[in-house]
Amino acid sequence: MSRIHSGRKGRAGSHRPYPVVRPEWVAVSPEDAVAQAVQLSKGGRTAALVGQMLRDSGGVPSVRAVTGKRLGAVLAENGLRPEIPDDLQSLLRRVVHLQRHLETHPNDLANKRGLSLMESRIRRLARYYRQRRRIPEGWRYSAAGAALQVE
Repeated sequence: MSRIHSGRKGRAGSHRPYPVVRPEWVAVSPEDAVAQAVQLSKGGRTAALVGQMLRDSGGVPSVRAVTGKRLGAVLAENGLRPEIPDDLQSLLRRVVHLQRHLETHPNDLANKRGLSLMESRIRRLARYYRQRRRIPEGWRYSAAGAALQVE
């Protein structure tokens, strides 16, 4: 696949093997994995961080392989789905950081362009999430709203 805002082709990433089966060496039961995920998520961690902590310290190579459901679905069943998805929230944090940088360095044209590209990425992602009803229908990106949302 190619990149959106550049003439380059991009880079292929590695993928997990297709049949997601539970390895026989995993000692964690599906109920324990769900309980650990819920407990970590209640501690204020994002879904990506929960999955990473389960992998590194819990001995769970893949939540999907152990429970049969994706981690986002497990958290949504337990009422722990965030109001704004994690990827959109991280983009908003990056935009706020860039806006603060540009307040002190207004002639930084490279970062001004980067901010513009990031804002367009946020708008595309927000349109996707509105279509899938993951964010409210009336949610729109604004620079001031992003700063308030991140705080």
